Amino acid sequence: MTVVQGSSVDITTPDGTADAYFVHPSGNDLHPAVLLLMDAFGLRPHLRSMADRLAGAGYAVLVPNVFHRYGRAPVVELPEFINPAERPEIIQQLGPAARTLTPEGAMRDAAVYLDWLAASPRTTDGPVGLTGYCMGAGLALRTAGTYPDRVAAAAGFHGAYLATDAPDSPHLLAEHITAELYFGHADQDPTNPAEQIDRLDKALNAAGVRHRAEVYEGAHHGFTQADTAMHSAEATERHWTALLDLFGRTL
Repeated sequence: MTVVQGSSVDITTPDGTADAYFVHPSGNDLHPAVLLLMDAFGLRPHLRSMADRLAGAGYAVLVPNVFHRYGRAPVVELPEFINPAERPEIIQQLGPAARTLTPEGAMRDAAVYLDWLAASPRTTDGPVGLTGYCMGAGLALRTAGTYPDRVAAAAGFHGAYLATDAPDSPHLLAEHITAELYFGHADQDPTNPAEQIDRLDKALNAAGVRHRAEVYEGAHHGFTQADTAMHSAEATERHWTALLDLFGRTL
């Protein structure tokens, strides 16, 4: 198993300092860059462990706290394991932090994160990979459409609100995307219902975007997050297979 080296970093954005986690294989070799975009529960030990696993596969991975305008991570107190009884209250507590992140602010931040990765002495030159979870899947899609020349591949898992009726829905950027995309949708996900999955697929097809989308049967929203009751070990391993296959082809 590849030994990895991770550290906390602070990144200056136009709207303040973003705390983040950066991890890469040990040694002096350069590695393709990946931006891992968080779920609503944010930068925490579980996301760091996911980044560590991705780094162990040969990537230099940055995980920013996208709620940095509200505070440093964790922006609310989190239990070690999020059970169904606690989940609604935690989501409610996260509301004010989530409302600090607008699409425009998120894309200002994304430019800074991409610049930071490009300047890192640990990364290879060239476009990056993106992977996002829950709300992070929408951020990945939006980033791929906003900075197409900087993104080689983007993946989203149990994504939320990817193709809504809103005038700023991320799927509306499909015509600008040049990256290859993969989506692993949760089954019967109220934040990503069948009609949104279909709308996203049609938008990507109309734009000629290389992509593949799969619904993980029986997997609930949040299935990759092992510190929550929504976790599915089987679906999580399927996610790793798909993600590493995508990055192996494109980065």
